[in-house]
Amino acid sequence: MAASKPSYLIVGAGVFGVSTAYHLIKKYPDRQVTILDQDAYDADNRVAASWDWNKVVRADYDDIVYTELALEAQDVFNSDPLWKPYFHQTGIFWVCRSNYAQDVINNYKKLGRAADLKAVSVGEAKKLFGGLFEDANYDGAKEVLVNKTSGWSEAGNALRAVTKWSLEKGVKYVVGKAESLEIGNNGTCTGVKTESGKTLSATNVILSTGAYTGKLLEQAAKKSGNNQLRAGHRIVAGGITTGMTTLDEKSYERFKHMPVGVQGYNAQIGPFIGSLPPTKDRELKWWGEKIFKNTHEVLPGSFISAPPSGKDYNQWNVPGPLKLDIDHANDVFYGKNGANWKMDKHRICWDAFTTSSDFIISPHAAAKGLYVATCGSFHGYKFFPVLGKYVVQMLEDGLRPDLKEKWAWDRERPSPSLNPDWPRFEMTDLLDQWPKAKL
Repeated sequence: MAASKPSYLIVGAGVFGVSTAYHLIKKYPDRQVTILDQDAYDADNRVAASWDWNKVVRADYDDIVYTELALEAQDVFNSDPLWKPYFHQTGIFWVCRSNYAQDVINNYKKLGRAADLKAVSVGEAKKLFGGLFEDANYDGAKEVLVNKTSGWSEAGNALRAVTKWSLEKGVKYVVGKAESLEIGNNGTCTGVKTESGKTLSATNVILSTGAYTGKLLEQAAKKSGNNQLRAGHRIVAGGITTGMTTLDEKSYERFKHMPVGVQGYNAQIGPFIGSLPPTKDRELKWWGEKIFKNTHEVLPGSFISAPPSGKDYNQWNVPGPLKLDIDHANDVFYGKNGANWKMDKHRICWDAFTTSSDFIISPHAAAKGLYVATCGSFHGYKFFPVLGKYVVQMLEDGLRPDLKEKWAWDRERPSPSLNPDWPRFEMTDLLDQWPKAKL
């Protein structure tokens, strides 16, 4: 008797999970592909990091591997009718305090890729784009990278559209929160059990669970008795504050054609800070400078970082001290030009991190049939069109050697002190630094 066709259960409907489903159903239209997510794909609120107003789309990396992959993804954003409506090629304005600009330019050259990009002096940069960044903070800046081929995507809208397309092609979507894994006596993962008690089965189980991954694996380890299922040091959940202001008509006219803004810093100072151009609703967005853990007891005796357990990860309940992070981001980009803007939306976005900011796209070493495809480390969205292509290659043991090593479950990992975008704070410490009256 012929063996049955492989089936796929993808846990998590962010960019890793949806891209995987998209590429699987395109390659294997007759196979069973199921997505499990705690939120409906068209829900008004979701916890996925990729469910957002907008996200940066760029290939401006000092790591040539990610430059190459981001260019591949950007080609899809630029040409494919499913993706193209959501991409806005506004350019990027990146204040560099290291050799980052030259590294990016060199990577483009090495890849033989032509683009409208250059490094300019701070003096020249202040005059660009009608002087929008004339009052930005340039302390310690060496130069400014301007790449007019970069831009941003309507993140949530694109995620919904690609999910809908995949469902129309045959992908099944189940709403439920994964509580544990089904591990057979032979150590093979056969499926997932949800909090409501439902069991979903497949021959291939792919965890694209973002910031929830560590907690899910802790629960799976406890249930199965297999401690090797734990993520341990490999994955840490981290959060960052985002915020928006609604521009008045006069300000919107001035800023509507602005590029993505980035303030780049080194590992000693911390993450780069960003500002995205206004949406059609005149909403201009920032993300802050503090990436933080939320370490707490998720199971008796088990302390790891995980998002808050409240509804929607309490993502809209942003305490005052974290809102100040957005005020700071506004100041370092726009100074007096944005001094009177009122922030009307704040959100805490959660993602999974590795110490190197590399993804994990790999078989899980502790259970056959279990795979991990996550750890966007707050830079995964831009690869949305192609992530699933590489996940499918991993499932079929076809990843090229450098990617297999870079994204492995077990690999040598650098010290997080070398990574500016590592969650270096504890959320509780940030809140405790301020009087309760300010919360």
